[in-house]
Amino acid sequence: MKTRESGMPDEEMWRGFFDPDAILRSLRLTPSCRDIVEFGCGYGTFTIPAARVVSGSVHALDIEPGMVAITQAKAAAEGLQNVQIYLRDFVQDGTGLSTASIDYVMLFNILHTEQPERLLRESYRVLVPGGLLGVIHWNYDPATPRGPSMEIRPRPEQCRDWAIQAGFQLCEPGIIELPPYHYGIVLDRPAH
Repeated sequence: MKTRESGMPDEEMWRGFFDPDAILRSLRLTPSCRDIVEFGCGYGTFTIPAARVVSGSVHALDIEPGMVAITQAKAAAEGLQNVQIYLRDFVQDGTGLSTASIDYVMLFNILHTEQPERLLRESYRVLVPGGLLGVIHWNYDPATPRGPSMEIRPRPEQCRDWAIQAGFQLCEPGIIELPPYHYGIVLDRPAH
């Protein structure tokens, strides 16, 4: 099941929206994170930089065969052995990963799906207690050059509240500005 309005712009345009290394640092992805999962890897914009940071594996999932092929080619070109890429309908079928097996989950530009709670519950399931969830989404601003329509674009407070309802705790500093067009949130799965 594709997410609503999931069409990707061309890669050059997409790349111009992000400073992946800075965003990953802001969202607390560090070498202490061993295994991570990215829901919707797209062009590998965050997959490849994340693979250079973590001490374990990056599990990159996407429903689009073209995106999987692009990300695989980039990982191979960089000689990254820790990227595992899966063609998978994770909205419908989940990640296929074991319970409590992941240290960090990336939900980047995807919570406009029809069932965001489903992705958040799956994120909670696969995270180890104390594991982190990083969320990025488009600012709730119709002036952004891309992003889902305003009718389905979640406000930062909605993403935060959905995650808390799924069992997560908000980490400081709360909602993070990620200029020019995005915001981020870091939450954790409580260690109890």
